[in-house]
Amino acid sequence: MRYSALAIMRQVLKGHRGWTPAWRDPEPQSSYDFIVIGGGGHGLATAYYLAKEHNAARVAVLEKGWIGGGNVGRNTTIIRANYLLDGNQPFYELSLKLWENLEQDLNYNAMVSQRGILNLCHTDAQRDAYRRRGNAMMFTGSGAELLDAEGVRAMYPFLNFDDARFPIKGGLLHRRGGTARHDGVAWGYARAADQRGVDIIQNCEVTGFRIENGKLLGVETTRGYIGAKKVGVAVAGSSGRVMAQAGMRLPIESHVLQAFVTEGLKPVLDGVITYGAGHFYVSQSDKGGLVFGGDIDGYNTYAQRGNLPVVEDVAEGGMSLMPMIGRARLLRMWGGVMDMSMDGSPFIDHTGIEGLYFNGGWCYGGFKATPASGFCFAHLMATDRPHDVATAYRLDRFRTGRMIDEKGVGAQPNLH
Repeated sequence: MRYSALAIMRQVLKGHRGWTPAWRDPEPQSSYDFIVIGGGGHGLATAYYLAKEHNAARVAVLEKGWIGGGNVGRNTTIIRANYLLDGNQPFYELSLKLWENLEQDLNYNAMVSQRGILNLCHTDAQRDAYRRRGNAMMFTGSGAELLDAEGVRAMYPFLNFDDARFPIKGGLLHRRGGTARHDGVAWGYARAADQRGVDIIQNCEVTGFRIENGKLLGVETTRGYIGAKKVGVAVAGSSGRVMAQAGMRLPIESHVLQAFVTEGLKPVLDGVITYGAGHFYVSQSDKGGLVFGGDIDGYNTYAQRGNLPVVEDVAEGGMSLMPMIGRARLLRMWGGVMDMSMDGSPFIDHTGIEGLYFNGGWCYGGFKATPASGFCFAHLMATDRPHDVATAYRLDRFRTGRMIDEKGVGAQPNLH
Protein backbone atom coordinates (compact mmCIF):
# COMPACT_ATOMS: atom_id res chain seq x y z
CA MET A 1 0.00 0.00 0.00
CA ARG A 2 1.32 3.41 -0.98
CA TYR A 3 0.51 6.23 1.43
CA SER A 4 -1.06 9.38 0.00
CA ALA A 5 -3.85 11.86 0.65
CA LEU A 6 -6.00 9.90 -1.80
CA ALA A 7 -5.33 6.66 0.07
CA ILE A 8 -6.42 8.30 3.33
CA MET A 9 -9.64 9.52 1.73
CA ARG A 10 -10.38 6.03 0.45
CA GLN A 11 -9.85 4.56 3.91
CA VAL A 12 -12.16 7.16 5.44
CA LEU A 13 -14.92 6.04 3.08
CA LYS A 14 -14.22 2.40 4.03
CA GLY A 15 -14.28 3.09 7.76
CA HIS A 16 -10.50 2.58 7.97
CA ARG A 17 -10.91 -1.18 7.54
CA GLY A 18 -8.49 -1.50 4.63
CA TRP A 19 -5.17 -0.59 6.24
CA THR A 20 -2.51 -3.28 6.09
CA PRO A 21 0.39 -3.83 8.57
CA ALA A 22 3.34 -1.52 7.94
CA TRP A 23 5.67 -4.52 7.69
CA ARG A 24 5.49 -8.30 7.87
CA ASP A 25 6.36 -10.45 10.88
CA PRO A 26 8.17 -13.33 9.16
CA GLU A 27 9.78 -16.42 10.59
CA PRO A 28 13.58 -16.45 10.08
CA GLN A 29 14.83 -18.43 7.13
CA SER A 30 17.66 -20.92 7.51
CA SER A 31 20.14 -18.61 5.80
CA TYR A 32 20.51 -15.20 4.15
CA ASP A 33 23.00 -13.46 1.92
CA PHE A 34 23.09 -10.48 4.32
CA ILE A 35 22.16 -10.24 7.98
CA VAL A 36 22.10 -6.90 9.77
CA ILE A 37 22.15 -7.20 13.56
CA GLY A 38 20.26 -4.33 15.15
CA GLY A 39 16.79 -3.05 14.27
CA GLY A 40 17.48 0.60 15.04
CA GLY A 41 17.77 3.40 12.53
CA HIS A 42 21.24 2.42 11.31
CA GLY A 43 20.42 -1.26 10.93
CA LEU A 44 17.12 -0.67 9.15
CA ALA A 45 18.68 1.94 6.86
CA THR A 46 21.50 -0.48 6.01
CA ALA A 47 19.03 -3.20 5.05
CA TYR A 48 16.95 -0.76 3.02
CA TYR A 49 19.91 0.53 1.02
CA LEU A 50 21.25 -2.99 0.51
CA ALA A 51 17.97 -3.85 -1.18
CA LYS A 52 17.48 -0.56 -2.99
CA GLU A 53 20.98 0.45 -4.07
CA HIS A 54 22.61 -2.98 -4.43
CA ASN A 55 19.64 -5.18 -5.39
CA ALA A 56 20.29 -7.56 -2.52
CA ALA A 57 17.46 -10.08 -2.46
CA ARG A 58 18.03 -12.16 0.71
CA VAL A 59 18.43 -9.68 3.56
CA ALA A 60 17.33 -9.93 7.20
CA VAL A 61 17.37 -7.55 10.15
CA LEU A 62 17.63 -9.22 13.56
CA GLU A 63 16.37 -7.17 16.51
CA LYS A 64 16.52 -8.45 20.09
CA GLY A 65 13.49 -6.37 21.10
CA TRP A 66 11.04 -4.36 19.06
CA ILE A 67 11.56 -1.88 16.24
CA GLY A 68 12.12 1.59 17.68
CA GLY A 69 12.87 0.40 21.21
CA GLY A 70 16.52 1.42 21.23
CA ASN A 71 18.40 4.65 20.62
CA VAL A 72 16.48 5.53 17.47
CA GLY A 73 13.46 6.22 19.69
CA ARG A 74 15.48 7.63 22.60
CA ASN A 75 17.10 10.84 21.39
CA THR A 76 16.40 14.54 20.91
CA THR A 77 15.64 14.21 17.16
CA ILE A 78 18.29 16.70 15.92
CA ILE A 79 19.68 16.43 12.37
CA ARG A 80 22.60 18.56 11.21
CA ALA A 81 25.80 18.76 9.16
CA ASN A 82 27.82 21.36 11.06
CA TYR A 83 31.10 19.52 11.50
CA LEU A 84 34.68 20.67 10.97
CA LEU A 85 37.08 17.86 10.10
CA ASP A 86 37.54 16.29 6.68
CA GLY A 87 36.71 12.86 8.06
CA ASN A 88 33.30 14.02 9.28
CA GLN A 89 31.88 16.99 7.37
CA PRO A 90 31.41 15.36 3.92
CA PHE A 91 29.78 12.35 5.58
CA TYR A 92 27.25 14.40 7.50
CA GLU A 93 26.55 16.56 4.45
CA LEU A 94 25.64 13.36 2.57
CA SER A 95 23.41 12.41 5.48
CA LEU A 96 21.65 15.78 5.39
CA LYS A 97 21.04 15.47 1.66
CA LEU A 98 19.48 12.07 2.25
CA TRP A 99 17.35 13.55 5.03
CA GLU A 100 16.07 16.21 2.66
CA ASN A 101 14.59 13.60 0.33
CA LEU A 102 13.86 10.90 2.90
CA GLU A 103 10.09 11.20 3.09
CA GLN A 104 9.66 11.03 -0.68
CA ASP A 105 12.11 8.13 -0.86
CA LEU A 106 10.42 6.09 1.87
CA ASN A 107 6.83 7.25 1.19
CA TYR A 108 6.53 7.93 4.91
CA ASN A 109 6.08 11.07 6.98
CA ALA A 110 9.21 11.27 9.12
CA MET A 111 8.38 14.90 10.00
CA VAL A 112 11.71 16.22 8.76
CA SER A 113 11.78 19.91 9.71
CA GLN A 114 14.74 22.03 8.60
CA ARG A 115 14.07 24.73 11.16
CA GLY A 116 17.73 25.68 11.62
CA ILE A 117 20.32 25.15 14.36
CA LEU A 118 22.08 27.97 16.20
CA ASN A 119 25.29 27.23 18.13
CA LEU A 120 25.84 30.06 20.59
CA CYS A 121 29.31 31.44 21.32
CA HIS A 122 30.37 33.17 24.52
CA THR A 123 34.05 34.06 24.03
CA ASP A 124 36.20 35.55 21.30
CA ALA A 125 38.09 32.27 20.95
CA GLN A 126 34.86 30.35 20.54
CA ARG A 127 33.69 32.76 17.85
CA ASP A 128 36.97 32.23 15.98
CA ALA A 129 36.47 28.45 16.21
CA TYR A 130 32.94 28.83 14.84
CA ARG A 131 34.23 30.91 11.96
CA ARG A 132 36.64 28.11 11.07
CA ARG A 133 33.89 25.50 11.38
CA GLY A 134 31.57 27.60 9.23
CA ASN A 135 34.20 27.80 6.49
CA ALA A 136 34.52 24.00 6.51
CA MET A 137 30.76 23.72 6.20
CA MET A 138 30.75 26.12 3.25
CA PHE A 139 33.29 23.96 1.41
CA THR A 140 30.86 21.02 1.33
CA GLY A 141 27.81 23.14 0.53
CA SER A 142 26.19 22.80 3.95
CA GLY A 143 25.91 26.55 4.36
CA ALA A 144 26.72 28.57 7.46
CA GLU A 145 26.14 32.08 8.82
CA LEU A 146 28.12 33.75 11.61
CA LEU A 147 25.84 36.00 13.68
CA ASP A 148 26.78 38.71 16.15
CA ALA A 149 24.94 39.25 19.42
CA GLU A 150 22.32 41.48 17.82
CA GLY A 151 21.69 38.89 15.13
CA VAL A 152 21.02 36.30 17.81
CA ARG A 153 18.85 38.73 19.79
CA ALA A 154 16.68 39.32 16.74
CA MET A 155 15.95 35.59 16.57
CA TYR A 156 15.66 34.74 20.27
CA PRO A 157 15.24 37.86 22.44
CA PHE A 158 14.34 35.76 25.51
CA LEU A 159 17.85 34.30 25.94
CA ASN A 160 20.11 35.41 28.81
CA PHE A 161 22.41 37.77 26.89
CA ASP A 162 23.88 39.65 29.85
CA ASP A 163 25.14 36.81 32.01
CA ALA A 164 28.28 38.19 33.66
CA ARG A 165 30.17 34.92 33.21
CA PHE A 166 28.79 33.66 29.88
CA PRO A 167 27.48 36.60 27.83
CA ILE A 168 26.16 35.67 24.39
CA LYS A 169 28.50 37.15 21.79
CA GLY A 170 27.00 35.57 18.69
CA GLY A 171 26.46 32.21 17.10
CA LEU A 172 26.90 29.92 14.11
CA LEU A 173 23.64 29.40 12.24
CA HIS A 174 23.10 26.23 10.20
CA ARG A 175 19.78 26.84 8.46
CA ARG A 176 19.52 23.39 6.84
CA GLY A 177 19.72 21.62 10.17
CA GLY A 178 16.66 20.84 12.24
CA THR A 179 14.74 17.88 13.59
CA ALA A 180 12.96 14.71 12.47
CA ARG A 181 10.48 12.43 14.19
CA HIS A 182 12.64 9.61 15.58
CA ASP A 183 9.91 6.95 15.67
CA GLY A 184 8.80 7.94 12.18
CA VAL A 185 12.33 7.39 10.89
CA ALA A 186 12.45 3.85 12.33
CA TRP A 187 8.98 2.95 11.07
CA GLY A 188 9.60 4.51 7.66
CA TYR A 189 12.81 2.59 7.06
CA ALA A 190 11.26 -0.64 8.39
CA ARG A 191 8.25 -0.34 6.09
CA ALA A 192 10.34 0.59 3.05
CA ALA A 193 12.82 -2.23 3.66
CA ASP A 194 10.00 -4.73 4.10
CA GLN A 195 8.46 -3.64 0.80
CA ARG A 196 11.76 -4.50 -0.89
CA GLY A 197 11.74 -8.01 0.55
CA VAL A 198 13.81 -7.55 3.71
CA ASP A 199 12.80 -9.86 6.58
CA ILE A 200 12.51 -7.86 9.80
CA ILE A 201 12.71 -10.35 12.65
CA GLN A 202 11.90 -8.94 16.08
CA ASN A 203 12.50 -10.60 19.45
CA CYS A 204 15.50 -12.40 17.97
CA GLU A 205 18.63 -11.81 20.04
CA VAL A 206 22.03 -12.83 18.68
CA THR A 207 23.79 -15.02 21.24
CA GLY A 208 26.92 -15.95 19.29
CA PHE A 209 28.75 -16.18 15.99
CA ARG A 210 29.69 -19.37 14.16
CA ILE A 211 33.23 -18.83 12.84
CA GLU A 212 35.54 -21.37 11.21
CA ASN A 213 39.09 -20.71 10.00
CA GLY A 214 38.62 -16.95 10.32
CA LYS A 215 35.43 -16.95 8.23
CA LEU A 216 31.92 -16.16 9.47
CA LEU A 217 29.32 -18.81 8.69
CA GLY A 218 26.29 -17.44 10.54
CA VAL A 219 24.85 -16.39 13.88
CA GLU A 220 23.35 -18.17 16.84
CA THR A 221 20.11 -16.57 18.04
CA THR A 222 17.34 -17.13 20.55
CA ARG A 223 15.32 -18.39 17.58
CA GLY A 224 17.94 -20.81 16.33
CA TYR A 225 20.98 -20.78 14.08
CA ILE A 226 20.82 -18.61 10.93
CA GLY A 227 23.46 -18.94 8.24
CA ALA A 228 24.78 -15.89 6.40
CA LYS A 229 27.35 -14.94 3.81
CA LYS A 230 27.86 -11.50 5.35
CA VAL A 231 26.84 -10.03 8.72
CA GLY A 232 26.84 -6.36 9.71
CA VAL A 233 26.62 -5.33 13.36
CA ALA A 234 24.87 -2.02 14.13
CA VAL A 235 23.76 -2.25 17.74
CA ALA A 236 24.83 1.11 19.23
CA GLY A 237 25.42 0.86 22.98
CA SER A 238 25.44 -2.94 22.87
CA SER A 239 28.38 -2.98 20.44
CA GLY A 240 30.91 -4.13 23.03
CA ARG A 241 28.80 -7.05 24.22
CA VAL A 242 27.83 -8.28 20.74
CA MET A 243 31.32 -8.02 19.24
CA ALA A 244 32.82 -9.74 22.28
CA GLN A 245 30.92 -12.84 21.15
CA ALA A 246 33.15 -12.78 18.06
CA GLY A 247 36.27 -12.40 20.22
CA MET A 248 36.71 -8.67 19.56
CA ARG A 249 37.37 -5.91 22.09
CA LEU A 250 36.35 -2.48 20.80
CA PRO A 251 37.70 1.00 21.69
CA ILE A 252 34.22 1.90 22.95
CA GLU A 253 32.56 2.66 26.27
CA SER A 254 28.81 2.48 26.86
CA HIS A 255 27.19 5.37 28.71
CA VAL A 256 23.60 6.51 29.18
CA LEU A 257 22.50 9.82 27.65
CA GLN A 258 19.35 11.30 29.12
CA ALA A 259 16.77 13.44 27.34
CA PHE A 260 13.80 15.39 28.60
CA VAL A 261 10.55 16.96 27.42
CA THR A 262 8.34 19.51 29.13
CA GLU A 263 4.60 19.91 29.09
CA GLY A 264 3.13 21.35 25.91
CA LEU A 265 3.66 25.10 25.54
CA LYS A 266 2.64 27.72 23.03
CA PRO A 267 5.16 28.20 20.17
CA VAL A 268 8.25 29.93 21.55
CA LEU A 269 11.25 28.25 19.90
CA ASP A 270 11.13 27.79 16.14
CA GLY A 271 14.66 26.35 15.77
CA VAL A 272 17.28 24.40 17.68
CA ILE A 273 19.67 26.13 20.10
CA THR A 274 22.88 24.75 21.61
CA TYR A 275 24.55 26.41 24.59
CA GLY A 276 28.24 27.09 24.01
CA ALA A 277 29.04 27.63 27.70
CA GLY A 278 27.55 24.35 28.88
CA HIS A 279 26.36 21.15 27.30
CA PHE A 280 22.68 21.94 26.72
CA TYR A 281 20.58 21.79 23.55
CA VAL A 282 16.88 22.47 23.11
CA SER A 283 14.13 22.55 20.50
CA GLN A 284 10.34 22.57 20.61
CA SER A 285 8.34 19.65 19.32
CA ASP A 286 5.22 19.89 17.18
CA LYS A 287 3.22 19.00 20.32
CA GLY A 288 4.64 22.05 22.06
CA GLY A 289 7.00 20.39 24.52
CA LEU A 290 10.55 21.67 24.90
CA VAL A 291 12.87 18.75 24.09
CA PHE A 292 16.34 19.06 25.57
CA GLY A 293 19.41 17.21 26.78
CA GLY A 294 23.00 17.62 27.89
CA ASP A 295 25.92 15.51 29.07
CA ILE A 296 26.12 11.75 29.30
CA ASP A 297 26.12 10.18 32.76
CA GLY A 298 29.72 9.69 33.83
CA TYR A 299 29.63 5.96 34.47
CA ASN A 300 29.54 2.88 32.24
CA THR A 301 26.12 1.25 31.94
CA TYR A 302 23.79 -0.66 29.66
CA ALA A 303 20.65 0.68 31.39
CA GLN A 304 18.22 2.96 29.52
CA ARG A 305 17.83 5.24 32.49
CA GLY A 306 20.00 7.86 34.18
CA ASN A 307 20.63 9.44 37.56
CA LEU A 308 19.56 12.69 39.17
CA PRO A 309 22.93 14.54 39.19
CA VAL A 310 22.82 14.85 35.39
CA VAL A 311 19.17 15.89 35.54
CA GLU A 312 20.24 18.73 37.83
CA ASP A 313 23.18 19.66 35.59
CA VAL A 314 21.01 19.79 32.45
CA ALA A 315 18.34 21.83 34.24
CA GLU A 316 21.00 24.28 35.43
CA GLY A 317 22.24 24.69 31.85
CA GLY A 318 18.71 25.39 30.66
CA MET A 319 18.10 27.94 33.41
CA SER A 320 21.40 29.69 32.67
CA LEU A 321 20.59 30.02 28.98
CA MET A 322 16.85 30.74 29.07
CA PRO A 323 15.62 31.46 32.62
CA MET A 324 11.97 31.22 31.59
CA ILE A 325 12.37 27.44 31.21
CA GLY A 326 12.17 27.27 35.00
CA ARG A 327 8.42 27.89 34.77
CA ALA A 328 7.82 24.80 32.62
CA ARG A 329 6.95 21.45 34.19
CA LEU A 330 8.95 18.40 33.16
CA LEU A 331 6.68 15.85 31.53
CA ARG A 332 8.99 12.87 31.10
CA MET A 333 12.60 11.76 30.65
CA TRP A 334 14.32 8.81 29.03
CA GLY A 335 17.78 7.41 28.33
CA GLY A 336 19.63 5.88 25.41
CA VAL A 337 22.81 3.82 25.68
CA MET A 338 25.59 5.62 23.80
CA ASP A 339 28.54 3.78 22.26
CA MET A 340 31.25 6.33 23.02
CA SER A 341 34.42 5.91 20.95
CA MET A 342 37.76 7.13 22.24
CA ASP A 343 37.95 10.07 19.83
CA GLY A 344 34.24 10.84 19.57
CA SER A 345 33.89 9.62 15.97
CA PRO A 346 32.33 6.44 14.54
CA PHE A 347 33.46 3.25 12.82
CA ILE A 348 32.19 1.76 9.54
CA ASP A 349 34.66 -0.96 8.67
CA HIS A 350 35.52 -4.59 8.03
CA THR A 351 36.68 -6.67 10.95
CA GLY A 352 39.49 -9.20 10.98
CA ILE A 353 36.89 -11.94 10.45
CA GLU A 354 35.89 -12.57 6.85
CA GLY A 355 32.24 -11.70 6.32
CA LEU A 356 31.83 -9.69 9.54
CA TYR A 357 31.41 -5.89 9.43
CA PHE A 358 30.98 -3.32 12.18
CA ASN A 359 29.12 -0.01 12.43
CA GLY A 360 29.26 1.81 15.76
CA GLY A 361 30.91 4.33 18.06
CA TRP A 362 28.47 7.11 17.13
CA CYS A 363 28.56 8.91 20.49
CA TYR A 364 26.16 11.86 20.25
CA GLY A 365 25.98 11.71 16.44
CA GLY A 366 23.95 8.58 15.85
CA PHE A 367 20.50 9.86 14.95
CA LYS A 368 21.59 12.62 12.58
CA ALA A 369 23.86 10.14 10.80
CA THR A 370 21.14 7.53 10.22
CA PRO A 371 20.67 7.82 6.43
CA ALA A 372 24.37 8.15 5.53
CA SER A 373 25.37 5.48 8.03
CA GLY A 374 23.01 2.98 6.43
CA PHE A 375 23.96 4.10 2.92
CA CYS A 376 27.71 3.75 3.55
CA PHE A 377 27.44 0.54 5.57
CA ALA A 378 25.37 -1.05 2.81
CA HIS A 379 27.99 0.05 0.29
CA LEU A 380 30.76 -1.52 2.38
CA MET A 381 28.91 -4.80 2.90
CA ALA A 382 27.89 -5.10 -0.75
CA THR A 383 31.18 -4.09 -2.40
CA ASP A 384 33.81 -4.68 0.32
CA ARG A 385 35.00 -1.11 -0.33
CA PRO A 386 34.38 1.89 1.96
CA HIS A 387 32.24 4.65 0.57
CA ASP A 388 34.20 7.77 -0.41
CA VAL A 389 32.84 9.83 2.51
CA ALA A 390 33.45 7.10 5.11
CA THR A 391 37.06 6.13 4.42
CA ALA A 392 38.29 7.65 7.70
CA TYR A 393 35.97 5.57 9.91
CA ARG A 394 38.44 2.70 10.30
CA LEU A 395 38.76 0.40 13.28
CA ASP A 396 42.57 0.62 13.22
CA ARG A 397 42.84 4.40 13.34
CA PHE A 398 44.06 4.45 16.94
CA ARG A 399 46.88 2.08 16.04
CA THR A 400 47.84 4.18 13.01
CA GLY A 401 47.43 7.53 14.78
CA ARG A 402 44.67 8.78 12.47
CA MET A 403 42.14 9.83 15.10
CA ILE A 404 39.17 12.03 14.22
CA ASP A 405 39.04 14.25 17.30
CA GLU A 406 36.23 16.56 16.21
CA LYS A 407 35.94 18.55 19.42
CA GLY A 408 39.67 18.76 20.07
CA VAL A 409 39.54 17.74 23.72
CA GLY A 410 41.39 14.45 23.60
CA ALA A 411 40.50 10.79 23.74
CA GLN A 412 38.08 10.90 26.66
CA PRO A 413 34.52 9.73 25.98
CA ASN A 414 33.12 11.74 28.89
CA LEU A 415 34.13 14.97 27.16
CA HIS A 416 32.47 14.37 23.79
